[in-house]
Amino acid sequence: MPKYCVLDEGKLCDDCGECSVCDLDPNKICDNCMKCLQTGADYNAIEVDEIIDDGTGSEAYAQLRRDLEELADGEQPFDCFSRKRPEE
Repeated sequence: MPKYCVLDEGKLCDDCGECSVCDLDPNKICDNCMKCLQTGADYNAIEVDEIIDDGTGSEAYAQLRRDLEELADGEQPFDCFSRKRPEE
């Protein structure tokens, strides 16, 4: 499957490096300093304007459900959102 440019969805990626240029200083390669996101706001947000569904979500969910059903009785899956640590 060909890799497409993250800045121009109609263009194939040709490793030009334009996507790695700093938003604040076009002469600098991005080093993840995060200065571009420091706006003084109480929180930062990213507006989602499109969700691209590649069709694999339902398959991954079905596999997860099967995996959870196969766990031994009493064994609990790790819940990354739980504040409790899994018992060692």
